[in-house]
Amino acid sequence: MDNRRGIFLMVAAMLAFALEDMFIKIMAADLGVGQILASLGIMGGVVYGIICKVQGLPLLARALWRGPVLLRNIGEIIGTSGFLLAVTLSNLSTATAIFQATPLTVTLGAALFLGHAVGWRRWLAILMGFFGVMLIIRPGTAHFDPTSLFAVQAVLGLTVRDLATRVCPPEVKTMQMSTYGFLSVVPAGLVLMWLQGRADPVDVTLGGQLIAATFMGALGYYMLVEATRAGDVSVITPFRYSRLLFALAIGFIVFHERPDALTLIGAAVIIGSGVYAFARERQAKQRAARLAAKALKT
Repeated sequence: MDNRRGIFLMVAAMLAFALEDMFIKIMAADLGVGQILASLGIMGGVVYGIICKVQGLPLLARALWRGPVLLRNIGEIIGTSGFLLAVTLSNLSTATAIFQATPLTVTLGAALFLGHAVGWRRWLAILMGFFGVMLIIRPGTAHFDPTSLFAVQAVLGLTVRDLATRVCPPEVKTMQMSTYGFLSVVPAGLVLMWLQGRADPVDVTLGGQLIAATFMGALGYYMLVEATRAGDVSVITPFRYSRLLFALAIGFIVFHERPDALTLIGAAVIIGSGVYAFARERQAKQRAARLAAKALKT
């Protein structure tokens, strides 16, 4: 394991994703959210479809129509559309901060639906993470922004996606799931276009921004996969939260966002809870490995 390389790739991947979000928010000034969603879905599906063909992976395999894969695609639709709506309609930093709760909700879902053991300390971390989300959203107060609920939709949808991914058939490869995940959001984008009643012309500038967003998303995904292969997952995963730091910087410099104190505190609570939950999970795995090794010796 090369943890230094893994950490570098993870941070670079989060920077790429933050830049993808930046391009999406910039495009939203001239393109409807539905058109952006459909365009990115088509372009991303084509990119990953080509990768599948290069790797000799079929795109029409029967396994791709099984329940867990279909559920994963539904989660992708709900999550991706929610995140795009959150990024384009609310502050980038606010949407990204709420989005950081996803690892905690995945841990919660794995405990409730997949039978994973979660100790009381991780349950407490999950509750603290939800408290951090409430600090950011502040429902029922004058600071409540209804568009921030789209970020909550993103968290719920992508939690379903990640949990379904864990139970997908082993013969379904990552690139195949990614291809279908991108293509699945195209109909959702078309429906949003119809509801918005707009289809805007795409000039050279917008076309370049769409290509840049697609490239950054694909690059980020590639580096994320390489990071998990290069380093110890329990070591590099907490560096996912660097995405929020990049989002805060981009929001401040590019979009002149100024998150208030409670938003920053809420983001810190979410990150702290997530890092603590990862640390406890790592300790639990190490303890289980030691017990297994001791059992083999006896």
